[in-house]
Amino acid sequence: MAVLVDRSTKVIVCGMTGREGAFHTGQMIEYGTQVVAGVTPGKGGTEFLGRPIFDSVEEAVAATQANGALIFVPAPFAPDSVLECEAAGLPFVTLITEGIPINDMLMVTNKLRANGTTRLLGGNCAGIITPGQCKMGIMPGHIFAEGPVGLVSRSGTLTYEIVWEMTRNGFGQTTCVGIGGDPIPGTRFIEVMEMFEADPATKAVVMIGEIGGTDEEAACEVIKTMTKPVVGFISGRTAPPGKRMGHAGAIVSGGLGTAQSKVDALLAAGAQVADKTHDVPRLLAEVMR
Repeated sequence: MAVLVDRSTKVIVCGMTGREGAFHTGQMIEYGTQVVAGVTPGKGGTEFLGRPIFDSVEEAVAATQANGALIFVPAPFAPDSVLECEAAGLPFVTLITEGIPINDMLMVTNKLRANGTTRLLGGNCAGIITPGQCKMGIMPGHIFAEGPVGLVSRSGTLTYEIVWEMTRNGFGQTTCVGIGGDPIPGTRFIEVMEMFEADPATKAVVMIGEIGGTDEEAACEVIKTMTKPVVGFISGRTAPPGKRMGHAGAIVSGGLGTAQSKVDALLAAGAQVADKTHDVPRLLAEVMR
C-alpha cells in the first residue's frame, strides 16, 4: 500500500510543454507514472510526449478521468492553476512552483481547506513518489526502492541524500512525501504522519525537518501517540542564531523553530534523532528490530 499516490493515479501536468515541465514529465513517463495529458492554454488539440494537450484542466479531466495534477506553472499564475484543478474536481494536486507570494498561498490554502475536496502538496516541493508505482515530481526515481518505511520531508535535497542511504542499506520506502520549504504549505508534517500511522504497509517513518516554523514541533504531538517508530533528522543545527537559512520557511522566532527545539521535541515524543544523514539507516535498524 501507499499514501496519496499509487499505480492507479492518473496524472495531468499543467505546464507540460514548458522546459521544466517537459523534462520532468518525460522522466515520470519513463518511470511508469500514468501521465494521461498536459494542460497548456492555446495549445489544446496538439500532442506532446505522446500525450494530448488541452487548453484547460476541466477539458483534460473530462477526457481522461485524471485524479491527480502536477503543476509547473510560473509563480504569478500558479495559484489560479491550483484553483482550476480544484474546480475540475481533482482530489490531489502537487505544486512544484516556488516563489509564490505568501498572501496568494494563504488565499489558496484557506479556500482548499474550507471546501475540503482537494489536497494540495507544496508549493516549492520536490513532489511525491510511491516507489515502483507513481512518481509525481522532480526527484530522481532510481534512488528509491519499494519497502516498509514512510518518509516526509521539507527538503528535496536532503530527501535524496537520506533516501539513497536508506536504499543502499536495504530500507525501501512505501511513499516519500515532500511537503515543501515555503512558509504556507498545502499539506503539513502532522497530516502526513497521520497518513503513515493509518497505512498498514508502513512499519516505520522518517521525518526530515529544518530550522524555522513550528511544523515539526506540532507533528511531535502526533508522534507521541503513534504505534510506529519514528526516526527524525533536523538540518540547520550549525546555523547562526536568528539567521534565515535556505528555504523561505526557515525563519526562527520566539524560541521556537530552532534546530535544538525541534530535536528536543522529537526526543520528548519518543522518536530517535539522527545527528548525521548517514545515521538514519542505523537508527532504522534499531527501531525496527
